[in-house]
Amino acid sequence: MSAYLKLSSAHSCLRNASATVLAAACALTLALAAAPAQADDYDAAIKDIQSTMGGVPSFVKQFPKAGLPGAWAEVKALQLSDKTALPPKVKSLISLAVAAQIPCSYCIWSDTQDAKRAGATDEEIQEAVAVAALTRHWSTVFNGMQVDFDTFKKEMGGE
Repeated sequence: MSAYLKLSSAHSCLRNASATVLAAACALTLALAAAPAQADDYDAAIKDIQSTMGGVPSFVKQFPKAGLPGAWAEVKALQLSDKTALPPKVKSLISLAVAAQIPCSYCIWSDTQDAKRAGATDEEIQEAVAVAALTRHWSTVFNGMQVDFDTFKKEMGGE
């Protein structure tokens, strides 16, 4: 290979490396420029939690800062909102039933309190947990016995 071709090839590699370094520097600059916005989002989420709940539980401060704004938005839009398809009492009972099956002591306690605040009776709470238990029981039976799904649907009035 001639000296010219070697020099030209080296120059091309340097040019490509320079473009890569420049692109990485631009990406880093953009990421760093976005960091204050994330801090602002986190601070706004903390303020909204404080306003909505009357305080900020300590576990919230243990949650990753980058994920808190999105997690709070999801909880507020679905679980805490009364402008969804399900009323708060039903959402609390569903959450309690799932929590009982996971099991999650924290969720069971919190969801029971939420359900009661939303007007659920002790009987409704007990029934929600019992229905969850039935679902878990029959799921165990169907899956463990490997019941044919298409036959099941047909026999249960489906397709």
